[in-house]
Amino acid sequence: MDDMISFSDIVDARKRIDKKIHQTPIYESSLLNQWLGSRIIFKAECLQHTGAFKVRGALNVLARLAENNQLPNKIVANSSGNHAQAVAYAANLYGIPAKIFSTQNVSAVKAAATQFYGAQLALFETRIEADNAVQEAAKEPDTLWIPPFNHPDIIAGQGTLALDTFEQTGKVDAVFAPCGGGGLLSGTLLTTRAVFPHAKVIGAEPLNANDAAQSLRLGKIVSLDGPANTLADGAATPSVGEHTFPILQQLDALYEVSEQHIAYWTQWLQHLLKLHMEPTCAMTMQAVVEWLRTVPKNQTVVVLLSGGNIDQQKMAQIWSIDYLAQLPAI
Repeated sequence: MDDMISFSDIVDARKRIDKKIHQTPIYESSLLNQWLGSRIIFKAECLQHTGAFKVRGALNVLARLAENNQLPNKIVANSSGNHAQAVAYAANLYGIPAKIFSTQNVSAVKAAATQFYGAQLALFETRIEADNAVQEAAKEPDTLWIPPFNHPDIIAGQGTLALDTFEQTGKVDAVFAPCGGGGLLSGTLLTTRAVFPHAKVIGAEPLNANDAAQSLRLGKIVSLDGPANTLADGAATPSVGEHTFPILQQLDALYEVSEQHIAYWTQWLQHLLKLHMEPTCAMTMQAVVEWLRTVPKNQTVVVLLSGGNIDQQKMAQIWSIDYLAQLPAI
């Protein structure tokens, strides 16, 4: 296990950010439970400040610095959307100017929200260019770079989501979360191993952006060859990080999900739960279904609905084919 972060770091993070975040609700669908023969509990983090879990990590970074009177004069970050909003929101809360480096294909709704919170937005043709630009900007005096996932304080902040969830659900058999850079999934694993050691921790990743799965198979971090073409834009990171990867290696499973299944579950979860959620977290249900096929019935599982920011263009892609005529089943 990566000795740079432990469960105690997650407990400390929760104390720091507790009064700055919502305790988001849990949802269930009796129909879905009936169809799948198990209890599926959804943590609706799509209803969090900025519409995603990312704000937990950004707030933890700044709250920890504030404790030690070490807040910077400027903040920079690189993000495909939800982390951008989170950093913009957290920086605004602490009165610090922020500049976000992203790609030209960033979700329009995420870009608009980032600017609404007061951050500057610099757009580049590729994720690699944006990542290089933020590294240069971070060299300026008294400037803090808040990375989207590859930082112990980010992982600890994201781990508070599972901690909050378990207080609402009680004991569970398995926890499912999406995998982009691995911050949420890493924090979830650390929390679950501490609170419910026998529960499985399982991830889902787009097949079209399966760098984490490739990395786990090869035992080393590998990057995508180019920009990922996936509906799950929140999981389109080029690679996992050196902080997240050793933790991800302890996962019980990581499922690679096709674009068809990503659209299918986005439609079905929006329909069943009446929640606006991103395909990145909806795709996790395919991992749930595939896992349930391998275990006895009557499992209790948690699905972390990590975000709810979707623009019109992405929504049109998701609903270009109607999947609601095909009932979910194991």
